[in-house]
Amino acid sequence: MLKENQSKWSSAGALIAIGIVFGDIGTSPLYTMNSILNSAKSAHNLDTFVIGSVSLVFWTLMLITTIKYVIIALQADNHGEGGIFALYSRVKKPNKKWLLLPALIGGAALLADGTLTPAVTVTTAIEGLKGQGIGEFIFPNNQTIVLFVVTVILLIVFTFQKAGTKKIGKIFGPVMLIWFLFIGFFGLINIFSDLSILKALSPTYAIAVLFSPENKTGVFILGSVFLATTGAEALYSDMGHVGKHNIYVSWIFVYSMLILNYMGQGAWIMSHTNQENLLRQSSNPFFEILPSGWRIFGVVMAALAAIIASQALISGAYTLVSEAINLKVIPRLRTFYPSDARGQMYIGTVNWLLCVIGLIIVWTFQTSHNMEAAYGLSITITMLMTTLLLYQFIKQTMKNKFMAGMFVVIFGMIEAVFLIASLGKFLHGGYATLIIMIAVLSIMMIWYYGNKRREAISQQNDYLSLKDYRKQLINLSKDSEEPIFASNLVYIVNVHQNYMLKRNIIYSILGSKPKRAETYWLVTIRSSNDPYEKSYSVDMLGTNNIVHVTLNIGFKVEPQVNMYMKQIANNLVRQNIIKPQFPKYTLNKRGTVGEFKYIMASQNYEDLLNLPDIRSWDRLIISGRLWLQSHTVKPSSFYGLESSDVLEETVPLFIKNSSKSKIKLIQNEIKNVVNAEE
Repeated sequence: MLKENQSKWSSAGALIAIGIVFGDIGTSPLYTMNSILNSAKSAHNLDTFVIGSVSLVFWTLMLITTIKYVIIALQADNHGEGGIFALYSRVKKPNKKWLLLPALIGGAALLADGTLTPAVTVTTAIEGLKGQGIGEFIFPNNQTIVLFVVTVILLIVFTFQKAGTKKIGKIFGPVMLIWFLFIGFFGLINIFSDLSILKALSPTYAIAVLFSPENKTGVFILGSVFLATTGAEALYSDMGHVGKHNIYVSWIFVYSMLILNYMGQGAWIMSHTNQENLLRQSSNPFFEILPSGWRIFGVVMAALAAIIASQALISGAYTLVSEAINLKVIPRLRTFYPSDARGQMYIGTVNWLLCVIGLIIVWTFQTSHNMEAAYGLSITITMLMTTLLLYQFIKQTMKNKFMAGMFVVIFGMIEAVFLIASLGKFLHGGYATLIIMIAVLSIMMIWYYGNKRREAISQQNDYLSLKDYRKQLINLSKDSEEPIFASNLVYIVNVHQNYMLKRNIIYSILGSKPKRAETYWLVTIRSSNDPYEKSYSVDMLGTNNIVHVTLNIGFKVEPQVNMYMKQIANNLVRQNIIKPQFPKYTLNKRGTVGEFKYIMASQNYEDLLNLPDIRSWDRLIISGRLWLQSHTVKPSSFYGLESSDVLEETVPLFIKNSSKSKIKLIQNEIKNVVNAEE
């Protein structure tokens, strides 16, 4: 949906929201009640336990998904975009540097827990085929075959990512609409098998079951209950694709269908309490509530819904990583745009890492039950971090510290309890997502803080004012004795207040071999708070051949610096701000702008590692940053300069000596030349 229409809702927009936004949370009935049922192995009064558990699910969805995310978090959009990094961009302040830490932790945890979504949803769906007949064919009751089918499906899903999902994405809405109607209908039918399940609407049963002797797992049952709301963070992250108003409308329908299904599963369990092997069987109550004639259709729909949920997760991971790259907290990665559709992108490194990790999880944990034990732990950390950032948002926008404090206390306590409960999963598989989370967070910390430390060490006396060299640049441009290096010489560099920029840029132009150009361009790229902004400003520094351009690029925009620079140069020529250039030899005889040559002047930061007084921690984090940098996309590719004339140049590292000392002459063997000849 187009950005300008996101302030409205429409039936088509709501249908798209159902397909894109609610895939993850929409497949939670596949495994949530199954996980809860496995927690009831020692319950004597199963009816009380089930009513309380369904009540916990109902109020968890009400408090966390509906109130926190749908009502509050969707208000914290960044020009229509949602997600933890968009939220951080909205609330960050120069004096609030601590806000970056919860953003990094939350982003890493979200990526880590997301690796489990394709594995657990697809595996649960395919397990529903075990023992089912399709015509004369009976699907074997063999978990190894299930794993092979899941592997094939996941490989197909990840392989086709590069082609984009513009066309297939159009069917997501109708398929998920059928899915929600399907689960809601059969949930409703089963409610009539035991109407006492309607008691679950009262919060008293939810509270009672936490302290009931029937609940042998105590507060740790919340680890299973939390599975019902694991898609809430994805709901917030995908806001930019469909608009908040379409989510408002569609959530009412989605929430109703989910609750009907959970209640239907609960009623089915209560009506089968006399079944001796109920708590020992491997069957899933989600599939058990379906009549035998609908079981195959249910499995097919579950598989489709699981694939759509996986697709939404993969696309969300691309978006999250892309935002992190533009916030400079993750190394640059090559991004491919398969279509001109809004938000369509493909990051190969992310795609295949998710695929490999997902397949490892499938073959390590073997069954959906084992995967459920690992699922949800990291996402509670993400939710806590989002709560901290939302606290800052409420405080900034409402100017009400009391309301902000109430929000962070209430939801912080709720999510802290869920986190404690989910920690019970650690030894049962939760360690897997935490290991992934720590690995992703380590990359973020090394990339961001490694750059900060190397700049801090080499920054002393390392910045010069461009104004002090303005006259030299003007004279160099006019000096016919110097060979022309380029018509337009472009440096991508951060120009700070008072035109301060790194010494290496001045050295590159005026160093041992001066670079003469008709026009010098210093380009500063700013990450805009508006995700889709493409704008610029120009400062001529009182000259007609030194141009400082500030490009304001939103974190959702693909940087195409070469294309932007040609547009800007032609605009300045038309406005008589810079002189037209008439190349003697050119393809475009009517052109008024010559060629652009880009210089990527970088310092050899490896020299820092050889400093005698560098601390061990600084040496470790800087070397880690350098290693990551050598294994990721070059700046020229990242800025869209692959087909441009680019020179990668290494200049000396300027470091101010920490201690000044003079060398001492201990012996003088120098003789007068004339005396020596005599």
